[in-house]
This record gives sequence, C-alpha cells and structure tokens, in this order.
Amino acid sequence: MLITIHLFARLREIAGASVFQRNVPEGATARAVWDQLAMEFPAFTDYAKVVSCAVNEEYARLTATVKDGDEVAFLPPVSGGSD
Repeated sequence: MLITIHLFARLREIAGASVFQRNVPEGATARAVWDQLAMEFPAFTDYAKVVSCAVNEEYARLTATVKDGDEVAFLPPVSGGSD
C-alpha cells in the first residue's frame, strides 16, 4: 500500500523534507509507519514516546490502521510563543 507521510517541526528538520511516500504492508498501523521511519532516521527514536499522529487530517492513536492512499502525519511536541 502506498501512503503519504507528513512530518512537522523537528521531525521535518531531521528528515530533510516534510512529505514522503512509502509503501507499507497491508494492515499496517501508524506505529508501524513510525517504526519504519525510525529505521530510516534513527534520531526519530528520541521522539517515540511523545510523538502525536494524525491519519487523514484527524488525530489518531498510533494503533490506528492505515489504508492505501492514506495520509499520515507525525507531530513532535512543540513549545513556543513569547512571554
């Protein structure tokens, strides 16, 4: 199955791009997609316990199953704003 992956903030910086397409096996979860990316970009492992994800523009758990053509986004925690 072909899915589109969107990365934001620090994850985008680590990967060097904000959008990727990857093939994943049928029945893959968002966690499996994350794990595949972490193998490709080992620095992602620092964010494994704090990353949020969305599937097709809706927040989802990492246990959510993805389907062919889905868009999966990974968002690290962010801080910011000014005092």
